[in-house]
Amino acid sequence: MSASRMPRTFGASTTAAEVVDGVDLHGRRAVVTGASSGIGVETARALATAGADVTLAVRGTAAGAGVAARLEAELPSGAGKLTVRRIDLADRSTVAVFAADWDGPLDILVNNAGVMSPPQIARTADGREWQFGVNHLGHFALTTGLHRALAAADGARVVAVSSIGHLFSPVVFDDLDYRFRPYDPWTSYGQSKTAVALFAVGAAERWAGDGIAVNAVMPGNVGATSLGRNMDPQQVAAVIASGDLALPPEKTVEQGAATSVLMAASPTVEGVTGQYYEDCAQAKPVAERAGAVAGVAPYALDQENAARLWTVSEAFVR
Repeated sequence: MSASRMPRTFGASTTAAEVVDGVDLHGRRAVVTGASSGIGVETARALATAGADVTLAVRGTAAGAGVAARLEAELPSGAGKLTVRRIDLADRSTVAVFAADWDGPLDILVNNAGVMSPPQIARTADGREWQFGVNHLGHFALTTGLHRALAAADGARVVAVSSIGHLFSPVVFDDLDYRFRPYDPWTSYGQSKTAVALFAVGAAERWAGDGIAVNAVMPGNVGATSLGRNMDPQQVAAVIASGDLALPPEKTVEQGAATSVLMAASPTVEGVTGQYYEDCAQAKPVAERAGAVAGVAPYALDQENAARLWTVSEAFVR
């Protein structure tokens, strides 16, 4: 992943295109989940522009094919190839098929797909709380299922897309699926995104010997995405008015994809693993949630939490 020209600094306003300017990914293979909308599209675009062959791993293949066709018409000469394959992270059978059908090394995996704060509780095909099941367990099953392919690559990178929303809740190990406590869309989202960050910590620890770097990222407050399609607008307005939800400055989709692309492709972060990045830089620790619009909670990087979550997740996806 070489680069001949890059901006001297990256930050909150950096775009994915700026991150890959001068980066050569020819001969590399990448998978981006949730690549039919939002920052997933821009992540796929940037990686393909740099020469990577990119698989768009999507739930709706018709939508994915439409995105691939549009990108192919817009990509520069010499860009990587685009492929569309189906995966539904709420249905572990499709995850198993995707991983089993993958052939050869995998250089880059961007676990980008996600769901956010449906007003009523929902569950995956195997009974897990939907946000935890999709945002964490589905990607856990996918990434561990692709471990051999990642290990076969030369310095593979995994990017786990978390959120500032992780500040809403640690992983509540005694009631992961809201069987005993009242369902709350925000704490369930927060728990799932904390789990995503802890996965990066756990995988980085386990897979360092395989040359696999695993990092979590916070894209930012990206308005023009479909992530909030399941949310109740009145409920969101009430939470904002209460002061429980503070939002960072809004980003464009191109800016929102930048930190994912940085950790997936940039030589500037070579050797970085087990970290949480935002605005194209390592996040600072947060002491308390009130008013926080950036940073990472200590519980989301805790090694003991990560080890416990890994054990629980293995049992769930076995």
